[in-house]
Amino acid sequence: MYDDILLPTDGSDGIAQAATHAQALAERFGATVHVLSVVDTRNRFESPTSGLSTEAWKEAESERADHAIETTVAALPSALSVETAVVSGVPKTAILDYVDDEGMDMVVMGTHGRTGLDHYLIGSVAEKVVRRSPVPVVTVRLTEN
Repeated sequence: MYDDILLPTDGSDGIAQAATHAQALAERFGATVHVLSVVDTRNRFESPTSGLSTEAWKEAESERADHAIETTVAALPSALSVETAVVSGVPKTAILDYVDDEGMDMVVMGTHGRTGLDHYLIGSVAEKVVRRSPVPVVTVRLTEN
């Protein structure tokens, strides 16, 4: 039923909680967990007067994405079938594209549960994925460890 489970990660505190759910589902169904991190190509700090250059932003984002993969994979048992990928783009779009392109059967992802102004300003990648995903999405509330 579920052969390929996508576990997107941004390296947030508490990602092990989502990894635990992905692991349980993968073990139950004999599935492969695909750990995905997105290099966010939207440089929110680039401006003519201040901020990071495009190159510095991409380098920092690439390092963050690589670290997020390492941290998340470390939270999974070595006996589990795991594949990793780092892609570039806007996170919600890149996650949904990966679901389509790689034929994922389910997504397990963390959510910070932001509300109010934080939700309005930052938005929720998880919410956007839930609304648009063609496959089931399990969301796990991330709390700091």
